[in-house]
Amino acid sequence: MLWRKIHRWLGLVAGIVALVLGLTGAVLSLDPVLSRWQAAPTPPGLSVAQLAERVAAGTPGAEEIRRLPSGEVVVYAFDNGQARANRIDPASGQLLGAYQPSATMRWFKNLHRSFLLGDAGRLAAAGIALAMGLISISGLVLLARRLGGWRRLAARVRGTGVQRLHAVTGRVVLAVLLLTSVTALTLSAATFGLVTLDAAQEPELASSTATAGELPVAQLPLLRELPLRDLRKLNFPSADDPADTWQVTTAQGQGWIDRHSGQTLAWQPASTAQRINDWAQLLHTGEGAWAWAPVLGLAGLSIPLFWVTGVMLWWQARRQRPHLADNSSAAQADTLIFVASENGSTWGFAQALHAALVQGGHRVHSAGLESFAVPASARQVFVLAATYGDGQAPAHAAHALERIARTPLTSARVTVLGFGDRQFDAFCAYAEALDAALRERGWAALLPLARIHQQSAQEFARWGEQLGEALGQPLALRYRPRIPRTTELELVSRQDYPGGAGEPAAILRFQWPRAGWLDRITGRALARFSAGDLLGVLPPDGAVPRLYSLASSWRDGFVEICVRRRAGGVCSGYLHGLQPGARIQAFIRSNPAFTLQATRRPVMLIGAGTGVAPLAGFIRGNTGRAPMHLYYGVRDPALDFYFEADLQRWLDEQRLASLHTSFSRTPQGGGYVQDALQRDAARLRKLIAKGAIVRVCGSQAMARGVAQALDAILGTVGLSVQQLKAHGRYAEDTF
Repeated sequence: MLWRKIHRWLGLVAGIVALVLGLTGAVLSLDPVLSRWQAAPTPPGLSVAQLAERVAAGTPGAEEIRRLPSGEVVVYAFDNGQARANRIDPASGQLLGAYQPSATMRWFKNLHRSFLLGDAGRLAAAGIALAMGLISISGLVLLARRLGGWRRLAARVRGTGVQRLHAVTGRVVLAVLLLTSVTALTLSAATFGLVTLDAAQEPELASSTATAGELPVAQLPLLRELPLRDLRKLNFPSADDPADTWQVTTAQGQGWIDRHSGQTLAWQPASTAQRINDWAQLLHTGEGAWAWAPVLGLAGLSIPLFWVTGVMLWWQARRQRPHLADNSSAAQADTLIFVASENGSTWGFAQALHAALVQGGHRVHSAGLESFAVPASARQVFVLAATYGDGQAPAHAAHALERIARTPLTSARVTVLGFGDRQFDAFCAYAEALDAALRERGWAALLPLARIHQQSAQEFARWGEQLGEALGQPLALRYRPRIPRTTELELVSRQDYPGGAGEPAAILRFQWPRAGWLDRITGRALARFSAGDLLGVLPPDGAVPRLYSLASSWRDGFVEICVRRRAGGVCSGYLHGLQPGARIQAFIRSNPAFTLQATRRPVMLIGAGTGVAPLAGFIRGNTGRAPMHLYYGVRDPALDFYFEADLQRWLDEQRLASLHTSFSRTPQGGGYVQDALQRDAARLRKLIAKGAIVRVCGSQAMARGVAQALDAILGTVGLSVQQLKAHGRYAEDTF
């Protein structure tokens, strides 16, 4: 809970100012690259003594040589009383022109370091750097929680497009942002004198005047042995002061050289603080490491992306938590509803349950699960709990189990309803933990634990019917999810199949509407989609939309679904009544946990009935000819062999490597699809050993049977479906 608050509020507030630091930092990252490109190359093996000799011969009045982090060499001199700074070619000592730092880059540096506000701005910039460090640390902690632990930090990120963009970008650049925060604070500490960079005061030294002659610079031992690449600054002795010395500065320290004898009078090693500051300068600015500078620039550009996507996620969460009317106080309520939700979506179901119970004459109090308490007046308690990450509690309910353990037992019956996604290994695991804790504590239940997959309105409605029967009163749960903006689609063709068990099916193909830039900006355009994503269809009466797996991608130029007509099914009946030319309202919902990315690895596609639709879409899009193997089960090839002609053509085109069918309602049909897997066990083990990816689509019962069959097949080689899921190689889409 604490990490989420830190990340959210620092990100929303400090992130606004951090935009300036990020964008100016991105601009400044160009400077090391441009400077390195403009710098004259340094010959290998060139010593400081050789360079100084060339400078002394070619630049009258030279007082100082500096080698900049970019490798560029600049000579500072007085010529006829005029101070001059010139770039030189270290190979020849030839002047290349006046050295003048970019005024534009200097302005951006001042804006970046102090917001053009002097010391007050520097303090503000240091504060923002500290905030960015905390945001980065909290972001990494939350990302690890979301993915199920630090060991799974590289696992596939699931969620909406905005969630994935925020999380995936964070996984890539948060470590760099944390590094820039730490280095910025290090540099700020030196700027404000909080650390001492010099190890000691400079010694008071003088060249010996016993020898009248001055030793040529080429004969000074320290400078002869010092490579030019290690030089930072070389100060010439004053021509008017015979006792003055040569002074050389490197990353390792400073040295003073007698101008007459060539003896090194003193060497002062750089302090630890100075070395740390030097590294902080390099890592924070990229000066001296031009290849690192673009990485810093990209990290700076990510800050606006983080801020925008973070604000979008925060706003979506706020909108998803509805206002509850007639919310009685806990002390006066006979029914309590407690909610555990990471992003607020579960509150929509709580609102529907709350409204239905109030309409049924109950006094209802709804609150977050962190407020779990059961007064004596309560008769029924409902816990609606979503699971976060690898079976964890939503952040706000992190200590709910401890609170339940401390709550005195009453006669109230406590019922748990879990929300989750079967694609995750720990589907509804937090709800299961809550239910187990409540039963162990001695709380009675009105209904056994139930689980809702992917926020299914249909499953929630069926649970409501069971609840109404248990309460002995009609109970209609009118859950209405927030409907995304829809797009009008025109039906262009349909293929009809008799189907089995009196449930005909049809493959419906809709034209994908080409959209202009205005449609994309206003959101009227249909989002780009992949096979395996979901098409939400809104029936004319505006009821809850029905989701259908897509058998095509936007690249195919059409939208295709396979629909079985269910008895009493509002949406399936509506779709089956359509004829070419008819129009529907629909939207795209991404299904990233199931869609298939381009791969060269073997792919096992397992489906039954209309569940073959997204698998057909994967094969259709297999233009790279990856080895795809389809295991497909139907009742009767004469009734429900969907996509039969397409599958045969894809075999000929080598988009499909092999097709294994099983027909459960015909003699010698081979049984169910899991039976086909058993018959091909030896080859399946080889495919899995080669890194095969598995996609399963169909009924929940079929998916369970497939998982059991694969566990039996893979158990002989020490593998399991659970292991494949943990490595992102196995995903299901069930109904």
